[in-house]
Amino acid sequence: MKDKCKEMCARETNIKLDVNEKIDLRKILDGLENYHSPRRPWHWRENAFVERQIGDFVYLETSDSLKNSVPLPGSRGFGHIDPQPDCVITTEIASGRFEDDIRRMRMCAWQGADHIMVIRTAGQSHIDSLLEGTTQGIGGIAVTRKQCRATRRALDLIEDEVGRPINFHSYVSGVAGPDIAVMFVEEGVSGVHQDPQYNVLYRNINMRRSFIDACESKSVLAYGGMLQIDGAHNANATAMEAWKVMPELMVQHAINTIFSVKCGILPENIALSSVPPTAPPAPCMRLDLPYAVALRDFFRDYKIRAQQNTKYMESETREATVTHTLNMLISRLTTADVQSTITPDEGRNVPWHYFNVNAVNTARQALNGMDGLRTMVEIKRDGPLGEVVRDLKERAILFLEEILEVGGYYDAVEQGFFVDSGEYPERNNDGIARELDGGIGVGAIYKRDKDYFAPVSAHFGYNNVPEEFSCPSEAIGGDTFSDPSKIQFIDELDKNDNVNVRLDELAKYDEHPNLIRPEVEFRSDGVIVLTLLLPTDERRAEFAAIALGEKLGLKECTVIHKQVMHPAEGTYIEMKGTVDFDIDLDSLVIPEKIETLSEKEIRADVQDKPMTVVAATVGEDEHSVGLKEILDIKHGGIEGFGIKYHYLGTSVPVEKLVDAAIETNADAILQSTIISHNDIHYTNMKKLHETCIEKGIRDKIILACGGTQVTNEEAVKTGVDVGFGRGSHGIDVASFLVKKRREMSENEG
Repeated sequence: MKDKCKEMCARETNIKLDVNEKIDLRKILDGLENYHSPRRPWHWRENAFVERQIGDFVYLETSDSLKNSVPLPGSRGFGHIDPQPDCVITTEIASGRFEDDIRRMRMCAWQGADHIMVIRTAGQSHIDSLLEGTTQGIGGIAVTRKQCRATRRALDLIEDEVGRPINFHSYVSGVAGPDIAVMFVEEGVSGVHQDPQYNVLYRNINMRRSFIDACESKSVLAYGGMLQIDGAHNANATAMEAWKVMPELMVQHAINTIFSVKCGILPENIALSSVPPTAPPAPCMRLDLPYAVALRDFFRDYKIRAQQNTKYMESETREATVTHTLNMLISRLTTADVQSTITPDEGRNVPWHYFNVNAVNTARQALNGMDGLRTMVEIKRDGPLGEVVRDLKERAILFLEEILEVGGYYDAVEQGFFVDSGEYPERNNDGIARELDGGIGVGAIYKRDKDYFAPVSAHFGYNNVPEEFSCPSEAIGGDTFSDPSKIQFIDELDKNDNVNVRLDELAKYDEHPNLIRPEVEFRSDGVIVLTLLLPTDERRAEFAAIALGEKLGLKECTVIHKQVMHPAEGTYIEMKGTVDFDIDLDSLVIPEKIETLSEKEIRADVQDKPMTVVAATVGEDEHSVGLKEILDIKHGGIEGFGIKYHYLGTSVPVEKLVDAAIETNADAILQSTIISHNDIHYTNMKKLHETCIEKGIRDKIILACGGTQVTNEEAVKTGVDVGFGRGSHGIDVASFLVKKRREMSENEG
């Protein structure tokens, strides 16, 4: 039986990802009914507590590096290093189309995410049974076996590409919890939300039914080695004044953790979903940090999953990012094990590709920046923080004692103890009350007969297993856990609404990969986002923006964010709209990209062989700012790499610039021209080239010219060595100068 299982779960070798090619979704779907992932248990990052050298720095809180990744933008100044933090980083993906989610997962994995949490557009906990095939009529897309298997198959390939196992996560909730738990183990899901109190309080599932289902679900999850995350944080998002329910939250966590242990889940596979109760403009650090410290005091044997509080999240990306970063300071100080990321999708209800990536980048940027923070600072216990921590813990213990006094958890829920917005022992009598003999699934619990026997690998409670079987499933020749070939795969049933139809509708992009269309949510959806400031009040700015979008030819214009700059002076608007045309990549004229040397290599070369340049704005051009930014150390100019320069000013005759180069024995001339009427910028470049020939130095000097209207191709036609246009930086110029000087030295040799 073990050999058969091993054979079924063997890693496939017929599909490999190419880093330079899009993932082929049809290959993922081909033969999906026979695919079984070998990935099941939760995976923590490896070598997370090892001091390691990365680039020029020693890190104290990193894990093994990735094989393939996209470093943070700021890494350009540090040799493009990409330190991976010690904790697992989550990204939540929720478009409802798994074929598009897969592509977004690949993007996020390259940015450092290794916990992919999938939330479909229908709440899984609303569903009363395991859904197979098409999920019509439920108001959204649920997690089905096909979606799970396709996602896990893609993640198996993606994790090979990035060089790190990726945790796949979803929800085991609702009255279908045990059924979903079984399917998740079968399909290689490695992390789940499972919390019977969530079912009771937020889905009105009968209390007995919820906890009995949770027993069965947790037994299955324990078998699969999954990380179980609870949902106690939902009280923070529900309570009117969340900062007052912190003692209650700790009680919910306590009930969840000990219940999970009693059901067989190992403490190291239990995580508390911790959400700070506040956000700015509240004095959040003074409120949220003590709560996090108290949690860590109480639950040292368990993992902590840190997440933002979506209650206060609007559609503004900057606000979400700042709150996210503040939350991660708490994560660093209290050693969170899983760092979740929440994006403004919550406020905009649109799962943008780049918001997922931005949130992951915010996490690793903040965590990298705070590496080793706890070796320099510590929690001050003797003061206000310690007093608040003690107070919170005392209130939580008293809360739990009162639950026992009134008869236990069920009685406490009936009396509305939970999500009451008062700070215990104060009560506002606004808690969520449920009846023990009410709710969904009431009366659905039955005591097992003495001869009850379930021939399954993972099962909770009494099971009358015959003595001749060491494992109950031996009675049927193995269940689906031990023999994946027994899993019944049901494909989508709707002929009009399924992944193959959606792929066929976009087939031209497979047949003609040179054709592209912008996208935000789904492949080639044509959505673009405009940012603009309109000098009017908020109400009129919104409709003026829509009118502007329509005049630009955009369709389905919708304002997704608006922010008052001043009631009378202006409103900032973000608007999305769609285009109905493609861009043919083959028709584009793309200039050759000039590769840039690293800062370290440039400095080393210049230190070994000093370099001097002369620079000026020529002709009758008085613009100097752009050239000075290329030169001065303040803005990352060539001076920062050790290159000496002589700046002659503006409106300098070309002849004077060449004479200065001769006098100073310069290695290069940097000529700038912003004015471009009658192609005067290119005329002056040609004159520079010819003057250097006339004075006999052309073969000994590098000529680099620039300006906002300059293109390299046109500049080179005039005889100079290179042209730098809009967006050029000092490192681009310095790199070219070093490479060109090397080339000239080789030619001389």
